Amino acid sequence: MSEYLFSYGTLQDEAVQLATFGRRLEGNADTLEGYALTSIPIEDQAVVTATGDTHYWNIQFTGIGSDLIEGKVFRVSAAEIDQADEYEAPAHYERVRVQLRSGMSAWVYLNLAQT
Repeated sequence: MSEYLFSYGTLQDEAVQLATFGRRLEGNADTLEGYALTSIPIEDQAVVTATGDTHYWNIQFTGIGSDLIEGKVFRVSAAEIDQADEYEAPAHYERVRVQLRSGMSAWVYLNLAQT
């Protein structure tokens, strides 16, 4: 059974896809309306050292139609959703279902503690 996963961040990166899913994902551009891009400081110094990044990207619901998040929507299996959950766990992201501008229903990750 297929699921749809919307990414606005690192899951669009081929190297991340290969490490997480063991394959390159095929995706289509789409937009999430009513959300704004924010960032969360990375508290794990090992992650900062390994990646060079000091913040994780996050999105926050605003309900304002002009707030748009550009990204890609990928068709994935239920097992790959579990793999994505594991990948996002260190950043304390949670998976929620959203409606994209295209009308497609997809999963997206966000840190609810920061919203």
